[in-house]
Amino acid sequence: MKTLTVREVPDAVYTVLKEEAATTGRSLQEQVRWILAKEARLRQGGFLDAARRWQRRTAGRDLGDTVADIRAGRNRR
Repeated sequence: MKTLTVREVPDAVYTVLKEEAATTGRSLQEQVRWILAKEARLRQGGFLDAARRWQRRTAGRDLGDTVADIRAGRNRR
């Protein structure tokens, strides 16, 4: 494993990271490692592959007009 030191983290970013860590039951270091690993997986094709699989699964289906459905729902109120 490598060690990484990050300097000059803005206070607002640090606060959000600390809050997320507490919410998920992780230490601050664990939270930062989790975020970095997730972002690395996305850049290695994980997200793109998942999006392509989803696109193949929904190919040819009529998914309707979401905007029209939302507007119709609002008009029913």
